[in-house]
Amino acid sequence: MKVKDLVSKHNFKELSIPDTNRTLRGCYIGDLLSWVMGNAQADDCWITIMSNVNIVAVAALVDVACIVLAEGVEVDENIRQTAFDKGINILSTDKTAYEIALLLGASSLGDMS
Repeated sequence: MKVKDLVSKHNFKELSIPDTNRTLRGCYIGDLLSWVMGNAQADDCWITIMSNVNIVAVAALVDVACIVLAEGVEVDENIRQTAFDKGINILSTDKTAYEIALLLGASSLGDMS
């Protein structure tokens, strides 16, 4: 599954989309930034409710495919621009983290081992 599929097939809202062709290889749910840095993997879809600028730094460090903000959380224009400039995809949806994970699990994400 690619980032663009979350938008086109599942109606996720685009907040920062510099690379729509980025492939999702897994999923990580977490809100404690230091924990995400140590446990999320490159190409994961990172699901969170955190909305401060530090999510962009963590996403860049880990090299996640995208950040998905759950439960309707959005970020301000400054964070959107910072994310775009750093090549970080950010999406938002009203779905809960659990619902997003179920959706990703039911989709073809590739090898999640």
